[in-house]
Amino acid sequence: RNWMKNNLPDVIWESAASNADGARLVQEGRYDAAFAGEFAAERYGLVALETGIHDAENAQTRFVLVGKPARPAAPTGADKTSVVIWQRDDHPGALLELLQEFAVRGVNLMLLQSRPTGEGIGNYCFAIDAEGHIADRRVGEALMGLKRICPQVRFLGSYPQADVDPKDVRPPRAGTSESEFAAASDWLARCQDGRF
Repeated sequence: RNWMKNNLPDVIWESAASNADGARLVQEGRYDAAFAGEFAAERYGLVALETGIHDAENAQTRFVLVGKPARPAAPTGADKTSVVIWQRDDHPGALLELLQEFAVRGVNLMLLQSRPTGEGIGNYCFAIDAEGHIADRRVGEALMGLKRICPQVRFLGSYPQADVDPKDVRPPRAGTSESEFAAASDWLARCQDGRF
């Protein structure tokens, strides 16, 4: 919008379903121009009149590949897990209760977005991207904790983070590594067997 204000101040703009759909509408003659990726010009037989249009220099676009439910890919060491969770009710500290499931296990959140459910004021679901893979004990246990306290938890997947090398991933904080979770589990089993 800033680019348009500075370069095309008198233009009237309309929104489209997507950038590519905007290009398609130009191809059909319904509009004079569209903001779209350069790939759309080639696909729809258009000419890119201007490139590098943006308001934020470091802006990035995320694309998500959606498929049928399947077993998650194996952990890479630089993974992300995406879920959508619904809160049971709206009360002081409701979001804190959900976030604590991640915090006490040392799971870093990369994205937290609230969305109204459409079921009345105060009813929200939360889209969350968390560092780690569902196979990591700390992530798996956080999801189990959420499943206990949320009316619905939708697992969207665990997958490699884009442009992140496993060697660049910071180690988990003390008490939240795989070996520490395994040791705690073994300790609990010994206590249950009377061997503490």
